[in-house]
Amino acid sequence: MTRRYPQALSTCLAFCLLSFGVAARAVAEPAAGSISSPPAHSLERADLEPWLDGFMPYAIERGDVAGAVVAVVKNGEVIFAKGYGFADVEKHKPVDAERTMFRPGSISKLFTWTAVMQLVEQGKLDLDKDVNEYLDFKIPPRADGPITLRNILTHTPGFEEQIKSLIVSDAKLLVPLKVYAQQKTPVRIFKAGSTPAYSNYATALAGYIVERVSGQPFDDYLDAHLFKPLQMSHATFRQPLPAAFAADMSNGYALASQPPKPYEIVIAAPAGSLAASGVDMAHFMIAHLEGGEYRGARILGAETLKKMHETPTEMIPPLNRLMIGFYEQNYNGHRVISHGGDTVYMHSYLHLLLDDHVGLFVSVNSQGREGAAGAIRGALFDDFFARYFPGTPDAGGVDKKTATEHAKLMTGYYESSRRPETSFVSILSFASPFKVSVDKDGLLTASSFKGRNGAPRRYREVAPFIWRDVDSGWRLAAKVVDGRVQRFSIDEISPFTVYEPSRWWRSAGWLVPAVEISFCALLLTTLLWPVAAIVRRRNNLKLDLVGRDERGRMVSRIAAAVVTGLSLAWLVLFTILSARTAMLGPSLDPWLFLLHLVSILGFVGGAIALLWAAAIGWTGNRRWPGKLWTSVLAASAVVMLWMAWVYHLTSFTSRY
Repeated sequence: MTRRYPQALSTCLAFCLLSFGVAARAVAEPAAGSISSPPAHSLERADLEPWLDGFMPYAIERGDVAGAVVAVVKNGEVIFAKGYGFADVEKHKPVDAERTMFRPGSISKLFTWTAVMQLVEQGKLDLDKDVNEYLDFKIPPRADGPITLRNILTHTPGFEEQIKSLIVSDAKLLVPLKVYAQQKTPVRIFKAGSTPAYSNYATALAGYIVERVSGQPFDDYLDAHLFKPLQMSHATFRQPLPAAFAADMSNGYALASQPPKPYEIVIAAPAGSLAASGVDMAHFMIAHLEGGEYRGARILGAETLKKMHETPTEMIPPLNRLMIGFYEQNYNGHRVISHGGDTVYMHSYLHLLLDDHVGLFVSVNSQGREGAAGAIRGALFDDFFARYFPGTPDAGGVDKKTATEHAKLMTGYYESSRRPETSFVSILSFASPFKVSVDKDGLLTASSFKGRNGAPRRYREVAPFIWRDVDSGWRLAAKVVDGRVQRFSIDEISPFTVYEPSRWWRSAGWLVPAVEISFCALLLTTLLWPVAAIVRRRNNLKLDLVGRDERGRMVSRIAAAVVTGLSLAWLVLFTILSARTAMLGPSLDPWLFLLHLVSILGFVGGAIALLWAAAIGWTGNRRWPGKLWTSVLAASAVVMLWMAWVYHLTSFTSRY
């Protein structure tokens, strides 16, 4: 799913990728801010094949990726489809573009949303009605209005991010779509339609609506109304993988040099359970590029397709926008709508150049070394356009004084709209805070936005509150009201994610250093407590504290040790989860419940005990250093309690 998340737990969050869209206009506004020019190369197989035969084998070998497939369509024909590397490394089984099946992750959503639009076209669904009208249960209401299918198809239903049991390896954890839709509803943290926040659950809900309204199981519906007319003979949403497809399914790998991983089970199936070959994905691209038809078989009417491709939801002009299902990724003056997808091990992208009747699909079957999968598909997109649809960056700029003022206004900490908000996983935003800074040249940098070389991107202001990456041309833009930044985003993710200033009470600007200092003070006390006791015993020394003063000192040491131990326990848990994401499921619940319970007792009790000890210290006969240090410990315990409360370490929810 989406690209830029903290490393911890990132493989679980990865499954949720992107969606763009474009509005019809005579001349498209280029998202990468460039002016189109005559192609340097003709987009034909004779040119594509030698170029890709040079690019792909080197890229996958360098990245320790087992295999990949690339498919290109033009004017209703598959002009190129080829596999690279291996579907099974041990058996040296090569990737076959026609037969080898990959897991394109969130690109599956395009099939679910196409199915929704088929039912809209038939008058069975209305994009602007409350989705509760189509359900046999109720999405919990909010005072600011209901959720509609349009919200779902534009990633604006307002749900928080949810990652528990998103992708598992044990098919026994798979539940019927109805059960998932009813039992896994996330908390709504935004008004529907107000804020883009990518949601796998919302797409699964749309799949369940397809199932209910059509009267067919979701898998049966797709087989009959999409795969059959599109002649997608190597495609299925069914899980576990049907035996008929087993021989053609590519293995998934962390690294090609390591053993393969089990088949991934996507619990929110309509959001990402598709398995398909490169050629089958080419058939789907052709249908969307050629008026909803593939070789005489129609899946959507031309007007419905136009509505899907050209109905924009705009959040921060002039950045890329969401259409219905797709998201814009305009580049070099060409209208491009796209969708990306990730499971844990397979990573894909699909791009449609609407006016050029060209489609590009790529999928790799491994994570690869140091994020190689993402680098490969990103580089392929960039180089494909540079070769066949080149452009020249727009000129533009603002005066130095204005640029300096605007850059200063942008600096600070932000939080993503796509975030866990009400569970312990929300602490990811604390562990890896997102910061916008200004470099020595006066250019903006953002901590999570990195270029192909791994270095932070650098953005130069080209118009008021619009910046452009000096290397790639992708834009960053902000919405500013009354001199305050309300939100910002970048072209690559703007349709489904925005960044808003961190709320002061949880801002990493003060909370991270406060927690670091507090933890060090508590840890130091915990470690030195037994050391000091040993030194006193060996030297036959005694403390000159008696009665309440001694009890206060002892309570402060015990409380410091408890808070320190709890903090270390959470740190160990997150370290384990970052390495073993399969634990993010029901098996974790008992341990999580226990840790939540102990955290309530420990963080709350520890803060109360240390505040009491500080009061005893100041009213008793302790010396100034002891009084001062007891106060430091009390303040530290309060800070740790605040952190635990803000990031839900003291809650009992097992929904995350």
